[in-house]
Amino acid sequence: MEQDWATAEDEPREERTGAPAWVITLADLMSLLMSFFVLLLSFSEMDVLKYKQVAGSMKFAFGVQREIKVKEPPKGTSIIAQEFSPGRPRPTPWNEIRQDTIDETKQTLDFSDAPIQDTEAEVAELQDKLQHEIDEGLITIETIKDRIIIRIQEKGSFPSGSAIFSREFKPALDKIRAILKKIEGKLIVAGHTDDRPIQTSRFRSNWELSTARAVSVVHYLLATHEISPGRFVLEGYADTQPLAPNENAANRARNRRIEITVLPGEEQDGAWRSIRDFDS
Repeated sequence: MEQDWATAEDEPREERTGAPAWVITLADLMSLLMSFFVLLLSFSEMDVLKYKQVAGSMKFAFGVQREIKVKEPPKGTSIIAQEFSPGRPRPTPWNEIRQDTIDETKQTLDFSDAPIQDTEAEVAELQDKLQHEIDEGLITIETIKDRIIIRIQEKGSFPSGSAIFSREFKPALDKIRAILKKIEGKLIVAGHTDDRPIQTSRFRSNWELSTARAVSVVHYLLATHEISPGRFVLEGYADTQPLAPNENAANRARNRRIEITVLPGEEQDGAWRSIRDFDS
């Protein structure tokens, strides 16, 4: 028995090596805490301006008199500020743009008022020359913007159902020609009738009658070769564009007419439109 006990004490004990088990746990915890604070620091943004203010307050509190002049106040940094550079704002020249706009408006007004003033002078001359015919109700003069419309009524100009105007009306056409030759632009001569149908050996319908009357007026205006033929445009509308409903004799007489429309300044370009397009 004593021999077994002595033998057990004489045997060498196995020594343990390395740190205790709790140290590994503590090391893991410290590593996690350090990673957490590093992550917090990476997301944080230091406001240098606020830091300078706090440091300045402490400087004066502890009696530090050294002053550091800063040209520009420090600003906080961010990922956007580091990766992208802000654009430089450029002042808008308000005065120049406003002045240019006013000048352009004045030029536009001056340009648009000139044709209207010319039209008023030409209408005044027409009314003065044709005052007798206007008083008799044979001719009416109307203006739409810068366009002049001379309406020749059938009364005293064309017999009913005929495209040959009377001799008594020639002096009026002479006066119209004398003024039209001084005005530049297209001359649209359009014939109109009432809604009563016509069918004779000469005219199959009001379309032919209205066009033939417009042709007669153009031929007479061209007789003296004072107006270029290229200025004229012929139109025949029959009864499709009445001035008044064809309900009575007075309205029908008003609708039977020849219209001479003057389009100033449109002689060179070949484009032209009906006067009805300008009413809208």
